[in-house]
Amino acid sequence: QVQLVESGGGLVQAGGSLRLSCAASGSIFSVKGMGWYRQAPGKQREMVATITKGGRTNYSDSVKGRFTISRDNAKNAVYLQMDSLKPDDTAVYSCNVITPAPPPIYEYDYWGQGTQVTVSS
Repeated sequence: QVQLVESGGGLVQAGGSLRLSCAASGSIFSVKGMGWYRQAPGKQREMVATITKGGRTNYSDSVKGRFTISRDNAKNAVYLQMDSLKPDDTAVYSCNVITPAPPPIYEYDYWGQGTQVTVSS
């Protein structure tokens, strides 16, 4: 079993910064993709940023140039540096970790409990 523990959410004024952290622990032998997703009230969950084991990143258009995802493979941790925050960034942010699995499953998908980010105008 894998557990994800997130930290770093909170309340910040528009234009401010926050850094989210997510550490995976448990029966982890290898981690493939890692990422951050968010869900605002009344909206569907959306991808914010993802990063492969090799470090290739992908961002949603709404956060490009403002957010930076990174990971520490030795610690099985993923981070999200959020700068120039806007009120529209207000949401519950959850980390996601993908690990290999034997056929026919091939991948396990794990989610953190979520951390609230609130940006005031």
